[in-house]
Parts: sequence; structure tokens; C-alpha cells
Amino acid sequence: MFRKLIFALFVVSIVSCGSKPRVALPDDGGLKPSTQHQIIAKEVIGLLENASYKKVKMNDSVSGIIYDNLIKGLDQSKNYLIQSDIDEFQAYKSNLAQDMKDGDLSAAFHIFNIYKKRYLERMQYALSEIDKTHDFTKDEFYQPNREKLGWFKTDAEANDQWRKRVKYDLLNLETASGKSTDSAKTKQVETLKKRYVNLISQTKKYNSNDAFQIIMQALTDAVDPHTSYFNPSYAQAFNEGMANTFEGIGARLMIDNEAVSINEIIPGGPIFKDKTIQVNDKIIAVAQGKDGEFEDIIGWRLDAAVAKIKGPKGTIVRLKIIPAGQPMNSHPRIVSLVREKIVVEEESAKKEIMNIKGSDGKMYKVGVINIPKFYMDFDAYRRRDPNYKSTTRDVRLILDTLKQAKVDAVLIDLRFNGGGSLPEAIDLTGLFIDKGPVVQVRDTKNNIDVEEDKNAGVTWDGPLGVMINRFSASASEIFAGAIQDYGRGVILGSQSYGKGTVQSAIDMSRVISPTSRLLLKASGEKDPDTPEGAPQYGQINITLGKFYRVNGSSTQHKGVTPDITFPSQFSAEKFGESSEKSALPWDQIQSSNFKKVADMTGVDKQLETLHETRIKNSLEYKYLKEDIEEAQKDEDVKISLELNKFKKEKDDNLKKNRDRINALLKLQGKPAWEEGKPQPKMDLDFVKDESAKVMTDYIINFANKK
Repeated sequence: MFRKLIFALFVVSIVSCGSKPRVALPDDGGLKPSTQHQIIAKEVIGLLENASYKKVKMNDSVSGIIYDNLIKGLDQSKNYLIQSDIDEFQAYKSNLAQDMKDGDLSAAFHIFNIYKKRYLERMQYALSEIDKTHDFTKDEFYQPNREKLGWFKTDAEANDQWRKRVKYDLLNLETASGKSTDSAKTKQVETLKKRYVNLISQTKKYNSNDAFQIIMQALTDAVDPHTSYFNPSYAQAFNEGMANTFEGIGARLMIDNEAVSINEIIPGGPIFKDKTIQVNDKIIAVAQGKDGEFEDIIGWRLDAAVAKIKGPKGTIVRLKIIPAGQPMNSHPRIVSLVREKIVVEEESAKKEIMNIKGSDGKMYKVGVINIPKFYMDFDAYRRRDPNYKSTTRDVRLILDTLKQAKVDAVLIDLRFNGGGSLPEAIDLTGLFIDKGPVVQVRDTKNNIDVEEDKNAGVTWDGPLGVMINRFSASASEIFAGAIQDYGRGVILGSQSYGKGTVQSAIDMSRVISPTSRLLLKASGEKDPDTPEGAPQYGQINITLGKFYRVNGSSTQHKGVTPDITFPSQFSAEKFGESSEKSALPWDQIQSSNFKKVADMTGVDKQLETLHETRIKNSLEYKYLKEDIEEAQKDEDVKISLELNKFKKEKDDNLKKNRDRINALLKLQGKPAWEEGKPQPKMDLDFVKDESAKVMTDYIINFANKK
């Protein structure tokens, strides 16, 4: 099947249609695309138009989306470009797709070059402002995120924003240190200078491969959020990640409005074990070892920030963290982590047993199985190693131990599980249902394969719950959806991600056309930045199929809706498939031939009523709602640059955090967090605790009455 696919991709012809007249571009003296960039762009578009699941044609509408993606990717917060730049770029907006299809990247590179120029201008201006006298008694405001505002009309308007940015940065440094002596202020000024000099140095190092990667991301995102092209360097980094080995803190990072943000926590790593750092927390500074000096990383390139955070296993790295939802001028937490080498393929499902007092006064045992991803050691399986590792094998063993412990219910935790092996999702479902269909897959030719659990019998036939959240995706949604469709258990949490598409990673050298190979050879170009062993022409991860539940409903876009719903701070507008403009739509196919275990409709309604009644007076629930309200506030906040107001806002946030932690410590019968001492670790998980209580409701009201 895969050979046929490769052959089909190989013979895709890339025919250039009649182009619109191109707008003459000024000589910006910046980066230029290579012959390889031009040819790869043509080849990638050929695959997107002819071989991908979506098969999107490069028209004016797609050009507009590519343009919007590129501008947003470069200057999302509108802090660098000015209106005259945007006015000039409008001339290229409707031509980008056709230009790229013809291998002409000049307009896209020109946009990048102008952005780079403006970025350096802003940084140079900010650097020149640091030593000036600033009036911190003046009640003016700085607005970090200008995404919903207009572009700067003039350089003077942009400079005023960056004058305020310098004041804001200086205030942050002073209040973070808690010192306002002359020597302390001198150190703060030097720290800020070093930050801006570093940013200028990093930006000057951008090369044509960096620009090409950003441009190609704007292209592929216009077609499908899960289709990506990686240039050779990025492809090598991606494949190393897919090899499931990490050496560092155990997190995937992203840039969010110039701050390094936690995008994903790798189960089993230092951050995962620490428990105090969460998804969307921001890292604002990094220090090496126990006593190293903190280095600000605000505004850094992601690869430069990652280089500071990563390091050899066994070494210490300290991070300054701003919790998710809190403003950037909040008092940061300092977290010390020991870097590790994390072999993700060796991570296992973990269990714990919770003792829960039911509404009838009796104690019940709920076995919780946390599954961080759907993993399988394919190499060991191919070698016929009888001890090969997989999710299903591990969970089966865990279920045996839970049965020996005489648990009353099992709760599967799939929160933040982004997916993994499809066969494992199918086999895992088979532990809880008798044989039958689990998922349907439709390919680019509309052929539908029904993937089934073919093993008769179940490993656990008792009460079952499955926890999901907005970051439960792909294989997690297949498992949760099947359990829900069969009526086999209760789904708890918040709506899942909604990723119902199937991707394949393809080395471009395997599909590049013979004509393109001749052109590349004739150019004589050699890319000095291509790492040894990396795919010579990069790699494309392309969508080639779509998942459907056994009831015929797609998991795409809508995901899985829980039976018992918990509020979530991760809104559908900002997170998940529904936040992606180019995402494939939800649709439905014919239901597969499956037999329900039970109709849970009435059960779910009663459990929901009991759940809502219980949480009304819950302190943890109150704080969860407060966190959600904080996260959903308008991000376009204005921060006072008047010293006393700035300090008060920061102190108020610190006091609010301390009061909350002390209230929870009191609830647990623990001593209060005293000022001046390190923040205590809080091992609290309201969603898990309440989900276990829902399972006791199920046991008391339904399971015991069978």
C-alpha cells in the first residue's frame, strides 16, 4: 500500500498555470531563495494540490490565507511593521500562491526581509533608550499585545511603543530583584542591554533556510494545520524528536507573543515529575547550575532559548516561570530542575489507587491508570521479542494488579495524551469491549477501512471512566469515542482536541520529480547548513486520511464531548482543531456494524446532577473557575508604568497566589506557606479527585444494582 502511495506521489506532475503579471519588487538587499527552495516550493504545492487528502488548488483565496499566515507568523502582536509596509505588501497578497507554484519566492522573501529590517530597527531604538532618564511617576500604560489594534502609522509611533517597552522591562527587572539601589539599578540596566544586544545578534544570524521554513509553514498552514514541510535541519530535529529521546527538561516549547511558552509536557520528564509547571506557563529567564546568573530570554528566537534550556543529563537548570493566565509583570516562580535523558518509548502507563468516601459513607477503591501516550516498541515487535513494550500490554498487567487489589472501578486518564500508535488505541479498546469495530479510516480515494478488535473477551468488565481534556487528541479520541459509542463507560472532563486526520512523513527525495532533480543538479548549489544524515531536500508530513468513530461521526473538529463536563481554561477559540481556520470540517459516514454494551444516557444525566450538586461548595472548584476567568480575560491588557501602581499590581498577584495556596494547605491540614520561604508544591488535581467521586456515584447508584 505504501509503495503504491509513494509511486502515486512520485508521478504527480507539477504544471505551471498561467500566472498573473508580477509586481516589481524593490531591491531590499536581504536574503534570497536558493534554487533548491524554489524547486521544493513547486514540488510541495504539487503534492498539496494532487496527493493530499484535501487537494487544495492554489488560487487567490489561498494566496490571501498564506499572506495572513506569513504576516501573523512574523509580527502577530504588531510591534514591528508599520502601515506603509502593510500597504506595500497588499500588492503581493493575491499572487503568493501562484508565484510559489511557479517557484517564485521573491515576494515572500521580500516580506520577510522588511520584517527583519523593522525588527532590527526597533531593537536598536530600544537599546538606545535604556540609558535615558525615564519618568516612573508618569501615569502612562504599556500594551504588550497589539494584535487587535491597527498597525503603527509612523516610525515615531512605533518608537513610542518601544520607549514604553523599555520602561516596562526596567520596572520588571527592578520589582523582580526587589532592589532599587544605584548598584542594583546599574545591574538591571546592563541585564536589559545584554538582552537587546543578544536579540539583535540572533536576528542578524537568520539565514535563507530560516526564512524559507517560515514561508513554507505559512503555505502548509493555509491548507491543513497538520501538514508541514520541514527543511533539512528542521526535518532532522523533527525525526530526532520522533525517535522519542529527549535530553533536557522534558517539554516542547513555543513562542507566544515573544515569550517562551510550555506547549507540551513530556510525560516522565523533569517538568512532569515536578508537577508545578503547567501547559502555557511562560519561561522568562534561565540560569545554569545552582548558582548561575539568570539570563532573560524574553523575545529570543525559540532555537536560541531551547539551547539555553537543554543540556546534559544530570545538570541543573533554573527557570523563572510566569504561570499561565497571569500577566507578564507578575512575580515569577523560580523552579530548579535536574535535566534528564528521557526515552519516551520506554515510558509506561502508571497506576494509583484512590480511596474515596462515597455518599453512602462507605469507602471505595478507584484504580486510576494514567496513559501519557499510545506507545509501542515496533522494533522489538518485529524482532518477535516476547517482552516487547506497548500500551496495551502494560495496561493489561496493571488491570490484573488492580483486580487483585479489589478496586471497585477503573479510571483511565487520557488528559494531555496527544495520541500515538493507532493499533494500540484499537487493542486498548479491546481490553474493555468484546471483539468488534473500533475506528473507521477513509483515505484520499474515499475508501473506508474498518479497524477492529478481533480478540474475544474483556480484561476489565467493571465500572469504567475515561478522563479527557482539550489536549487529548488523535488516538486518545479514538479510544474515548469507542468507549462512549459502545456505552462501555463514562467520559469525564472537557471537549477533546478534535484531530481526526491521518498524516504520513515522506522524505522529499522519494517523491521529487526527475525534472526537478536535473534542475537541482544543474544549479550546482550545496546547502552548507544541511546537517549530516538529514533528508537532503527536507520532509513533508502530509494528511492522507481521516478518522471516524464506529457510529460514523468524525472526530475531526468536534472531538469527543464528555458525558460529565468540567469547565476548562483552554477555550475552543484558542486551542484545538476548531481554532484552526484551515482545518478539515466535521462530517459523518455510515455507522459500522457494532453492538452497544449499554445505553448510558439516563445514567449520565443522573451522574451529572450528583456531580453539579457536590461541586457547588468545593474550594478547589472555586479556584478552578477563577483560573478560567483569568485565562479568558482580554489579553490586550494595559500595564501601568507608574512605579507604585506597577508594584501594587505585582504584589496583589503575589498575595492572591499566597492566600490561595494557604487556603488549600489548611484544607489538607498542612502548615501555611510563610513569607520568604520557597513555595510549597501542591499535589492537587480537582478533576481527577472529582472524577473518582463520580465513579463512586456510579458504583453506588448503578453498578451495585445490576
